[in-house]
Amino acid sequence: MSEYQYYEFLAIDRPLTSDEQGQLRSLSTRARITATSFTNEYQWGDFRGDPRRMVERYYDAHLYLTNWGTHQVILRLPKGQLPLRALEPYCVDECVEAWTTKTHLVLDLRSEDEGGDWDEDAEDSLGAIAGVRAELAAGDHRALYLAWLSAIGAWALQDDDEEAYRAAVEPPVPAGLDRLTAPQRALADFLRVDADLLAIAAQASPPAPAPRERPGKKEPAPLIAALPAKEKDDLLLRLALDDEPQLGAELVRRLRGEPSAATVPGRRSAAELLDAARVRVTDRGQHA
Repeated sequence: MSEYQYYEFLAIDRPLTSDEQGQLRSLSTRARITATSFTNEYQWGDFRGDPRRMVERYYDAHLYLTNWGTHQVILRLPKGQLPLRALEPYCVDECVEAWTTKTHLVLDLRSEDEGGDWDEDAEDSLGAIAGVRAELAAGDHRALYLAWLSAIGAWALQDDDEEAYRAAVEPPVPAGLDRLTAPQRALADFLRVDADLLAIAAQASPPAPAPRERPGKKEPAPLIAALPAKEKDDLLLRLALDDEPQLGAELVRRLRGEPSAATVPGRRSAAELLDAARVRVTDRGQHA
């Protein structure tokens, strides 16, 4: 087999209508299309669709995999759940990109390694990775930092512009990098985040805060009563339209206050992180 490409899309917040599935069928006669998924494989030829546009219009998560080393994940979140400005410090050309549509924020994460080993289990990763969407919406930015680490790890493989590594300062460091969740671990594996580089990065990461319990019936009552009438009407209208599966979680965040993203300012350069990771590898080899 000289060439292999794998495409998978998931509709998580809203299933696709029959008409929408018909529109997607025009892009591929062989794809497996359901109300919640689109999957296809290519061993010759190319997919006629544009994955970015498909995510913008139909899907909440996408995975693309090739046997020449491309690993790509695209995630879509409702626009109010994660501000674009929060992502910008983590963006790296062609590796971590983000943009907004009228209704959503889209995050494109990519890892390239032409010399990397083929991972037979990578095709099954999207279901696990998709959980990152809810974590990002809740203010957990560890997935963004992992994508940034993947990008500078790719720089190290190229080894062609040390000055750029020294000029690039790490973005805000999220809490809990030493204790990744299952979706974050799946994303780190798929994006080929180096374990030694992650261990070095985690040295500056504060402990993860304890998860907040879901509020009981009595806690939100006075908070809801204090909401302005116009805001209540807006929330009830959105609830009646039933187009926003995450509306309940958004309401809880608004009532209890937006969670502060547990991060500390990034102080190290990409070069410092990469150099420290190399030293860690060398030290481990000497003590083996």
